[in-house]
Amino acid sequence: MDGVYVEDKIFEKNNFAESPLAQGDYEGCRFINCNFSDTDLSHFNFSECTFTGCNLSMAKLVKTSFQDTKFKDCKLLGLHFFDCNSFLFTVDFDNCHLNLASFYKLKLKKIRFKDSSLHEVDFTETDLSNSIFDNCDLSRTIFDSTILERADLRTSFDYSIDPELNRIKKARFSTAGVAGLLDKYDIDIE
Repeated sequence: MDGVYVEDKIFEKNNFAESPLAQGDYEGCRFINCNFSDTDLSHFNFSECTFTGCNLSMAKLVKTSFQDTKFKDCKLLGLHFFDCNSFLFTVDFDNCHLNLASFYKLKLKKIRFKDSSLHEVDFTETDLSNSIFDNCDLSRTIFDSTILERADLRTSFDYSIDPELNRIKKARFSTAGVAGLLDKYDIDIE
């Protein structure tokens, strides 16, 4: 890939919506309180980077590579992660707002979502085997032909998962959360 190669650099309070980040490879970099909203991050490579307190809402991610990348306290609204380069795609989300994002058909084995809002996120045909959803709000999130085998959703809430349309073998749910597996039957559980 053409572009810059940046290693172990800290970017703090940069507004990349006004002055775009140079396209290239970023390894071990930290982005703190930066604004990437509505930017084009297509063909960028982020390896072992952390984004803390950043806004990446509606950024374009065509062939963007995220390898061992962590997002903490970030706003990630409407992102199409399915457009990313899926090779070695590994991400971790902690206290993030991922509402309206899509992970359509991605392999996200062992991914971790912690203390995050995932309203209306699309996990259609996504492989979430062995993933952890720790204290996440999954209101109106789409699970359709999703692989949730051995996933842990015990502390998450407001999900609706149809066991007949998804693979949930050995997935872990709390007793209170079991109601989210019965939504399609429109029954009252007290």
